[in-house]
Amino acid sequence: MRRPVLLDPRRLDFPPPEHALREPDGLLAVGGDLSPQRLLAAYRLGIFPWFGEGDPILWWSPDPRCVFRTEALHVPRRLARNLRHSRWTLSIDSAFARVIDACAAPRADAAGTWITAAMRAAYLHLHELGHAHSFEVWEDTRLIGGMYGVAVGELFAGESMFSAASGGSRTALLAAARLLARWGWPLIDAQVANPHLLRMGAIELPRPAFLDHVATLAVRAGRPGCWSAALPWRDARDLMVTPG
Repeated sequence: MRRPVLLDPRRLDFPPPEHALREPDGLLAVGGDLSPQRLLAAYRLGIFPWFGEGDPILWWSPDPRCVFRTEALHVPRRLARNLRHSRWTLSIDSAFARVIDACAAPRADAAGTWITAAMRAAYLHLHELGHAHSFEVWEDTRLIGGMYGVAVGELFAGESMFSAASGGSRTALLAAARLLARWGWPLIDAQVANPHLLRMGAIELPRPAFLDHVATLAVRAGRPGCWSAALPWRDARDLMVTPG
C-alpha cells in the first residue's frame, strides 16, 4: 500500500503532486516545517498544508481542485441587492491577525479548527513578509467578514473566510475576485470543494489542468508586499459596478 512521502527536514523539495494518494484524496507528504521558504515552495507547486492539533504536518494536492474564476464569480441576487444598499466598507491587509483569528474561532457546523497555533504563527509570518493577505469587510468599526490567503506569482490561494453578518464572507471573496480580475489574475484556489463553495460559484478542475495553471501563474512576478493601498473601492456598493 502506498504511503505519503516523509519529507527530509534539511531540504525544501516536494514529491510531484501527481504522486498524491487517492485515499485519502490528495495526501502527498508528511513532515517538514512551516517555514516561509517551505510554504512558498509548496504553493508554487499547487501543494498546501492541512492538519489538526496534535497531528504531524500533512501536505495535500487533491484531485479535482476547487477554484473560483475571478472574472466569473457568481453573485447571488440577495447579496447583490444587499450590497447596493449597504453601508459596509472594505479594506485589505489592515486586520490580518483579526481575520485569521475569526476564521479559527469555533463554528456550529465544525468540530474543531485546522488553524492551529503553529499555522497561525506561520501565516502571520508570511503576511509580515508580504506573501499572505487579508480582505476585510466592515460595518462601521465592526469586522463582519473576511478572508485570507497566500499569493505566489499571479495565483491567489484562498485559505479560509468567515462571516459575522450574513453575506460578510461572500463580500470579502467578491472584493478579492474583483481586485484580482482587475490585475489579470484568473484564479482563486479554494482547494477542496464543498456545497457552500459550489453555491458561491466555485468550479472543480482536474488536477492536471489546475497544475498547468499553477506552472504558468506561480512563476510570474506577482505583487509581493502590503496590499493595503491597492484596493480601488472602499465602499462595498462599488463591488456591484461592472468591473472595468
